[in-house]
Amino acid sequence: MDYKIPAQTRIGHVHLKVSDLQRSMDFYCGLLGFELMQKYGDQAAFISAGGYHHHIGLNTWESKGSAPASKNAPGLYHTAILYPERKDLAIILKRLVEAKYPITGLADHGVSETIYLDDPDKNGVELYWDRPRNLWPKDENGNIQMFTNQLDITDLFSTLSV
Repeated sequence: MDYKIPAQTRIGHVHLKVSDLQRSMDFYCGLLGFELMQKYGDQAAFISAGGYHHHIGLNTWESKGSAPASKNAPGLYHTAILYPERKDLAIILKRLVEAKYPITGLADHGVSETIYLDDPDKNGVELYWDRPRNLWPKDENGNIQMFTNQLDITDLFSTLSV
């Protein structure tokens, strides 16, 4: 157990089985703002932030027209989408509120501020912004101490007027 994955390793993309490709594209591209990079007919699409080949794959190969997976079954808990700036998180929260899209949770985790919601197939989605590492809460031994507090929406929205 001496091996440690290199610190520069990133998760490149997530690929989701969806029941309706267009409905999922409306959510991920239309609401969240991802860019369509490539589409395979009416069965699959690859979407991106900033022109990467794809951050999220969507397909109906085995799931077209299916009901969402049970919340109690093993599987993906959520896909986490990291925004570069706090203001970007405020912008997407404003878009969600204006679209009246259901939000399942809002949290301040000390290391990050987070919006939780479900995509149209009930796949969990976390939209978040990380605080700078030097601001992460730590105990007396220097260990990160995450928590879950209520997100201060007023303070988050104040970044929109800056």
